[in-house]
Amino acid sequence: MNLRQLRYVVATADHGTMTSAAEALYVAQPALSRAVRELERELGVELFARSGRGVVLTAVGERVVRQARIALDAVDAIEDMSAGRDGARGAELRIATTASLEPELTGRLIPLFARDQPAIRVRVIRCPGRDGVAAALRAGQADLALTDLPVPGDLTAHPFEEREIVLISPPGLRVREPVSHDALDGMRLVLPARGGAPRAEIDGMLRRIGATPVAAVESDARGAWLGWVRAGRGSLLWYRNQLDDTEGVAVRSFMPPITRRIGFVHANRRLPRAAGDFLAFAKGAARAHR
Repeated sequence: MNLRQLRYVVATADHGTMTSAAEALYVAQPALSRAVRELERELGVELFARSGRGVVLTAVGERVVRQARIALDAVDAIEDMSAGRDGARGAELRIATTASLEPELTGRLIPLFARDQPAIRVRVIRCPGRDGVAAALRAGQADLALTDLPVPGDLTAHPFEEREIVLISPPGLRVREPVSHDALDGMRLVLPARGGAPRAEIDGMLRRIGATPVAAVESDARGAWLGWVRAGRGSLLWYRNQLDDTEGVAVRSFMPPITRRIGFVHANRRLPRAAGDFLAFAKGAARAHR
């Protein structure tokens, strides 16, 4: 028996279906169902009975859930005693992320959060890709992470944004709109330098859609990318929400759309208060940005 199983059972009791409980906890429904069944086998009792499309607690299930709530409340109370949760004063928040998403944290979210919570020290931990982020969370090296979704079922995910990748090109480029993925074959592109996280990200996306462009410029000088596009050196693949100045270029969508889903992720345990505060702030910022 473990706390994760108890949280899953309580959530199922509260939501009436395992699907709704899994959605509320941001875990895969099969993982939640498996954890509940394992607990039933361990206890030798049936906790839920089917009722229509949902489930209801059995008599013994009601007693188990009652005691589970007491146990989870006790765990929460013990965590609240830690110095790091005392009003979050003087707390350190460790957020893991990838190199390509780090500017999202350091350039926008963390400065805004610091205005509201100046006593919380935020430390960003850069990780080599999504697997590195997951490893940092599992090892307890980070309290929270911003990364690509989906993530393994042993982590809890909170979707943050769906980002559209667009084609930014010289206005004179003749291409049918919306742009097909095939149109990228042989197209001259301005690309990040090889060996870095932004280039790996773009290369991975190109492999997924089966496109083979030509590298016209390879550079990590992000501030110069649009200049090269305006000069006709090539087109650029980048995120629509990160475009501030589109003068002198054409911005075109793909069909089917090319998107990237990112979210905040943490281990399947209660968050430190500072992490919970940051997560609530980030969700609010995302709603305001829509």
